[in-house]
Amino acid sequence: MSDSLRAAVRQAVDLVPDLGTGWLMLALVPLLLAAVALLTAGRWSDAPGHRMIRALSIGAATLSAVGVAGTTLHRPVVETPWIPSLGVWLRLGVDGLSIPLLLLTAVVGVVAVALHLHLPPALRPVRPEDEGLETTSPVPVLRSTDVPGLATYHACLQLVLLGALVTFLAGDALLFFVGFELVLVPMWVLVARYGDVGSDREGAALRFLLVTVVGSTLMLVGILGVATATGTTDLGQWAAQRGEGIGTGTQVVLAAVLLTGFALKIPLFPLHTWLPWVHATAPTAGSVLLAAVLLKLGTYGIVRLVVPVVPDGFTTLSPLLGGLAVTGVVWASLACLVERDLKRLIAWSSVAHLGFVVLGLATGTETGLQAALFGNVAHGLISALLFVVVGGLKHRWGSADLSVARAALREVTPLLGGALALGMAASMGLPGLAGFWGEIGALYAAWAPAPDRPEGWFRVFMVAGALGGVLAVAYSARVLREVWSGDRVEPRIPDAVRTERVALGLLGALVLLLGVLPGLLLTVTASAAGRVIGG
Repeated sequence: MSDSLRAAVRQAVDLVPDLGTGWLMLALVPLLLAAVALLTAGRWSDAPGHRMIRALSIGAATLSAVGVAGTTLHRPVVETPWIPSLGVWLRLGVDGLSIPLLLLTAVVGVVAVALHLHLPPALRPVRPEDEGLETTSPVPVLRSTDVPGLATYHACLQLVLLGALVTFLAGDALLFFVGFELVLVPMWVLVARYGDVGSDREGAALRFLLVTVVGSTLMLVGILGVATATGTTDLGQWAAQRGEGIGTGTQVVLAAVLLTGFALKIPLFPLHTWLPWVHATAPTAGSVLLAAVLLKLGTYGIVRLVVPVVPDGFTTLSPLLGGLAVTGVVWASLACLVERDLKRLIAWSSVAHLGFVVLGLATGTETGLQAALFGNVAHGLISALLFVVVGGLKHRWGSADLSVARAALREVTPLLGGALALGMAASMGLPGLAGFWGEIGALYAAWAPAPDRPEGWFRVFMVAGALGGVLAVAYSARVLREVWSGDRVEPRIPDAVRTERVALGLLGALVLLLGVLPGLLLTVTASAAGRVIGG
């Protein structure tokens, strides 16, 4: 081989990591640039119209999704000094634990930014051609009109996505914390400024901010405690050491602090009361991102920062964690049986479904961890699907009150009705849909927990969780009976618009795909789950 050919091959080989890093940058940089551009749009010489704003936002989210796909294939690693005096590095990378959540964030992000902002009647621009329209008129009324504050709204969506991706990519505990915190303020703005004016949106936003800040503070205290004990903030080293050099009592304290912080974010019973209020108030895209992505920061944090890092402490607290998880499953399911607001009902169901995720983690088995990782993604897709439907229905109805007689969705809006039926069937945990595998896996793992867990208690948790599954069938059937079935055809409402059809088609297809072929996801997480459980 000639020297020139050797040099060319060497250059090509050296270029591969750079290509991988390029994919990583493509996943993050468009979101950051779009957020900055949209936040400063008011200072442009020519203020952008709503078409330009939406095109920029959707384009950035799409480019980011392409970058996420390339990142999951190439699996690049970025390591560069960040705060040399403290030994903190900027580490970004992917593995089997983060890949599913990165892909989930990419898909849901495109869906969220593509949805039209459902402005309440009091904030809609008034045009002569709109006179006489009902207040429940569908979203297309706004397509040819600039929406006040639309640039800031889309900038907040971009920042939420950026923070979530940084959190899932972080290989350093402090960088994890930065990404975790980055999502808080833009989400607060989405609820406080663009939420439902018919409710106390400022109060809901303030509660969200206070609860999540308390959780973040506890998480930071736990991170600093582990960093002090290990001498590093490298998550890879934390997982490799598996609590070596940290006494059992200290591990229990650190695990308790971290778990409390993450439980506020998930949220876990009895720290869940903020979620239904915030969901009922948030705009549709905000609810989609909150349920599908932001709640997963808590469960992912447990997998990444607690289970392998302070294993003895986590083992000690696992029975309590499992008990709270199944209590939340039953409690939230009972609340769904009597809840009259459809958006709040879907929020309550999130508390129940994430209870199964936490139960799987508490079992301490590879099966339980696999079920939890699968349940995270399944719930993300199902909740996003349901909030797209329910947000659209609330906009058309003028409220989400189930006590008001409505036209049967199967008669007047077959597309929205079919998507609602699919989402509720997946919430029931029916076989063949994505919700089945996470829940049945968590129950199976609870029946046969790790040897260092109390088998009797976990079998009780399994029975309670199964009862919650039965209640899920009951409240899902109740929703379908009151909203979907029947022969009422008045008052008529429009069916799904184009953006809703695309979003529902994509999410529905993924719910079906993972239900029929769960191995697509389980294969990705298998090796990483084995390392977390077995070291």
